[in-house]
Amino acid sequence: MSTASLTTAAILLIALPTVEIGGLALLSMIKRRDPGYMDNPVRQNLFRAGHAHAGVWIVLALVGMLLVDQAALSDGLKMLVRVGFAVAPILMPLGFFLSVVPARADRPNGVISLVYVGGLALALATVTLGVGLLLA
Repeated sequence: MSTASLTTAAILLIALPTVEIGGLALLSMIKRRDPGYMDNPVRQNLFRAGHAHAGVWIVLALVGMLLVDQAALSDGLKMLVRVGFAVAPILMPLGFFLSVVPARADRPNGVISLVYVGGLALALATVTLGVGLLLA
């Protein structure tokens, strides 16, 4: 594994406890029956989506780090793949969480666009990596 892939994997692993803390925060809101969470189905759904996407995308990104150095891609494209995999589990959950910060939010605000930016980054990373692996 290259130094760049190892460094990216290390950063992803160090970031993983933030997903755990997020899960603990969700459990705490449920346990306390926090009205800002329990009485707001939009917030519940987006918080759950943010937490789930963060965890799944980090695991996918770690798998991507194992494969990127095997792909027939230029160094620049390999870096694009690493960055795409690394930013998706950050941007998507941020979009879900920050789009409904006010406890009374009945719909997401403009920050929800981060979900789409993160999704695009992940799509570019996965397709680029897939093509690079087919060409290897």
